[in-house]
Amino acid sequence: MYFSSRLPHGFEPNALSASLAKLRYEGREILDLTVSNPTHCGFTYPEAEIRAALSQPAVLCYDPDPFGSPAAREAIASHHGHGLRAEDLLLTASTSEGYALLFKLLGDPGDEVLVPSPSYPLFEWLARLDGLRARPVPSYFHERWHLDLGALESAISPRSRAIVVVNPNNPTGQFLSKTEWKELTGLGARKGLALLVDEVFADYPLEAPTDQLGTVLLDPDPPCPVFLLSGLSKVAALPQLKLGWVAVRGPGASEYRSALAFLADQYLSVSAPVQSAAPTLLALAPGIRDQVRGRLQVNLNALDTALTAHPRLSRLPVEGGWSVLLRRPAVDSDEACALRLLETASTLVHPGSFFDLPGDGHLVISLLAPENFFREGLGHIFPLL
Repeated sequence: MYFSSRLPHGFEPNALSASLAKLRYEGREILDLTVSNPTHCGFTYPEAEIRAALSQPAVLCYDPDPFGSPAAREAIASHHGHGLRAEDLLLTASTSEGYALLFKLLGDPGDEVLVPSPSYPLFEWLARLDGLRARPVPSYFHERWHLDLGALESAISPRSRAIVVVNPNNPTGQFLSKTEWKELTGLGARKGLALLVDEVFADYPLEAPTDQLGTVLLDPDPPCPVFLLSGLSKVAALPQLKLGWVAVRGPGASEYRSALAFLADQYLSVSAPVQSAAPTLLALAPGIRDQVRGRLQVNLNALDTALTAHPRLSRLPVEGGWSVLLRRPAVDSDEACALRLLETASTLVHPGSFFDLPGDGHLVISLLAPENFFREGLGHIFPLL
């Protein structure tokens, strides 16, 4: 049997995933401090309004547009503001599909994209599946996380086509600073690189510094091509309603949008129901986001309270997003630690190495978990760290 070389060499689960599956099969109840699915976290959704939005007569019509429906794009442009127009946008079924289209647009097989790390491991596979290489470039921590612009410039090769940045970063929560953005766009302009900026968590600031760049849309005329990605999964905490989007700004924006529309026209993957419902879903989103932001802050406060009794533990600043980095004495590897916490304390956390965090002193936990489960999970794991 032959598989494409773009696929992994095998599909066996890692040790943590294998142990989790085994414990759940045995009936063990697991406290999940990695949860990122808001529909499993006890938030109150306006169910009647969402159902009604998905039941409009337009859902029975098929009127494909490779850019996506004008009404949905108008609603998305209004959500973002900052001068974004409906014609700047192209709809996708997810941000992952948005990346896939952009990788097809910008690169040929063997080309590469630079990804500041720590970062979400999905980029490696999204790039690889389109024949590209995702090349990690370490960021550095000094009171907060910073892009290493010198390291990024040094990593650029003749095969480099773009830089992927998540604002705020997942899992570090780092927002780009205004200075970093100016330097980053200048680098892109000098080296002929596009910037792919994922802002799915931009609506969830927590401890953002005063010099943060809340959104790249604050720069109306960047000197290099800029592609912003976002979607309903985080904007409206509705991951089951598959709708993402790409906004295009900077030099050549019109030509890039036309080329993206050609690519999207080969798939036409965005469903009519979610496009029809998008204006209503975005109108309902602020109330859902308020609940999420409240949960994030309550759990962050609970974490800080719990840390006072465990001085050997600390956390890094959380500028935004749904995760927090817990710092611990590196008496064992972070993967061994996560496995030990799962098997002895029935509590699931992510090892920092999953996200290319340096060393063995970090665990990644989600602030999204229901408050009682979050506090209980901390009580289980802190005595063991």
